[in-house]
Amino acid sequence: MESKKTKRAVNAENTKNTDGAAMEKVKFPLYLFPDTMENVNLLYEHDNCRSKSEFIEKAIRFYCGYLLNKEHTATEFIAPQLAAITQGIVRGSEQNLYRALFKVAVELGAVTHMLAAMHDIDDETLYKLRLMCTDDVKRINGIINFEKAVRYQRSE
Repeated sequence: MESKKTKRAVNAENTKNTDGAAMEKVKFPLYLFPDTMENVNLLYEHDNCRSKSEFIEKAIRFYCGYLLNKEHTATEFIAPQLAAITQGIVRGSEQNLYRALFKVAVELGAVTHMLAAMHDIDDETLYKLRLMCTDDVKRINGIINFEKAVRYQRSE
């Protein structure tokens, strides 16, 4: 009989609740479907749990926190998932932007070469044009308006 008390005392010393205070665990029968137990067997070590009981307790705490929406354990699980999803969306958007910018650069290169072939522009005018365009793009924050450019060119 005394060995059971000693065992309980040791368990109580090694068991801490969320506040950090030592508590004795409650033992009760638990019935699981075989596939659920197989998941527990596969994952408890992966989650850095020392035992299957610790893994199951963490799962219960997580689910209770999810239901009560008070504990931070649900957000600890959901936040990384949201971050991974968002990162995937951003990565996909980046790829789309890179492709679109590449296509725009190709078209701009073609237009630039056509204009250069059609007009004989001296180096000084080209230098002034480059400075003016750089200033314009900085001033208008990259939003180019073709109509305003036409009006500007007609006025000079």
